[in-house]
Amino acid sequence: MTRFAKKVSADATSFSFLKNSAGFIIFTAVAIYVIQQIPGLNNIKTALFASAGIFAAIIGFAAQKAFANIIGGIFILVFRPFRVGDVIYIGVQYRGIVEEITLRHIMIRDYENRRIIIPNGIISDETIVNSSISDAKIKKHIEFNIDFNSDIEKAMSIIREEAEKHSLTLDNRSDEQKEKGSPKVLVRAIAILEFSVKLRAYVWAQNNDDAFVISCDLIQVIMSRFKQEGIVIPYPYRNVVMNK
Repeated sequence: MTRFAKKVSADATSFSFLKNSAGFIIFTAVAIYVIQQIPGLNNIKTALFASAGIFAAIIGFAAQKAFANIIGGIFILVFRPFRVGDVIYIGVQYRGIVEEITLRHIMIRDYENRRIIIPNGIISDETIVNSSISDAKIKKHIEFNIDFNSDIEKAMSIIREEAEKHSLTLDNRSDEQKEKGSPKVLVRAIAILEFSVKLRAYVWAQNNDDAFVISCDLIQVIMSRFKQEGIVIPYPYRNVVMNK
């Protein structure tokens, strides 16, 4: 199935699900066939059918979560909130690349190269953020706080200059915006805080990994530029009054 999926360039999600479900389906079918074909198992089969109601109740109670996971896996296959290879966030804890989808669980590879196994039933109750479902491009928000006495225009110019010349920064402007001379990277002062002014750069990247690299590089180079250009990064301070 894996070789055929690669050969025809088909969606790997369906083939991953079918590949991991095939063993379960074949095992169940063979078990039923063996029971029917061996005469010595007829008595066992009759006893099992006679007690089917009791067994069904016990199995149904014990396997509620298992059935919930199976139904969740079918829903994932039908509605496709994510596919194999997508970068997803599940809730607030889990983030990574989807590697495998089975009847019971999905497996994602996080950015520390660890594999996280998440039951399908849990996924059904969580919020999923998919960075790849329709467009892998990302607008990354990169923020800096500067002192009130620093030159805001100069700081914004430094941020814009360094962001625009980064090799991974994507030019997402329309033709109309380019004609108007809109900057490749937009920088705005978005808030006045207790002891600083917050500046935010809106940087477009081709995908989530590029956005992370751009963010790390810009923090390093812009902090260095700020020191050279006299832009102060503030820190909180307190006045302490000592009473007798």
